[in-house]
Amino acid sequence: MRTNTLVTILLALVATTSPLAAQDSREATQSTAPGRETVRIAAGYNPGDIVVSLADRRLYHVRSRGKAVAYPIATPRDQDMWTGSETVTRKQVNPSWRPTPTMLRANPRLPTFVPGGHRLNPMGARALYLGNTYYRIHGTDAPWLIGKNVSKGCIRMHNAHVIELFDKTRVGTKVMVVEASLSDPGNQTALSATAARLSRSESGS
Repeated sequence: MRTNTLVTILLALVATTSPLAAQDSREATQSTAPGRETVRIAAGYNPGDIVVSLADRRLYHVRSRGKAVAYPIATPRDQDMWTGSETVTRKQVNPSWRPTPTMLRANPRLPTFVPGGHRLNPMGARALYLGNTYYRIHGTDAPWLIGKNVSKGCIRMHNAHVIELFDKTRVGTKVMVVEASLSDPGNQTALSATAARLSRSESGS
């Protein structure tokens, strides 16, 4: 009898758990997410810049001249790869998910809207929205896929990592997505020179 009562109580707790509480639970399990490290980076980048290297499958957040924090990421599939420069136009805690028109055409059974924190929401704990595109830097509900080319254009991070990045990133932050590896000093020099030129052109100098 006691066992049946306990099962009933547990089922009731599960049924009444909010999606955001479930998301918070997933965040807690990833609080020690692996792969984060501080690295040297070419001096041409400005503090605050975000550089995504598709070759490295890493996101570099520039903290000061010559220093960045590198995070492991999941990158787009080969057919969905893109490169270029965007800015962060919006930040969202527990973002909702709306499949793109392309996703819905490919799979009409997808829901058209999933609220933040829901078990069917792949966006994870935080999202940084890039320009006027469908692309985001966001968390994940599938941490085992970090380090692989699996997304349809977005950059996925461990939830613990994207929370840290989110807290240190402002709207207007520049985000550069490049093919080259930043572990190659020659590539770093060329890419940082390009970043410096972009900064000068954006400032009008």
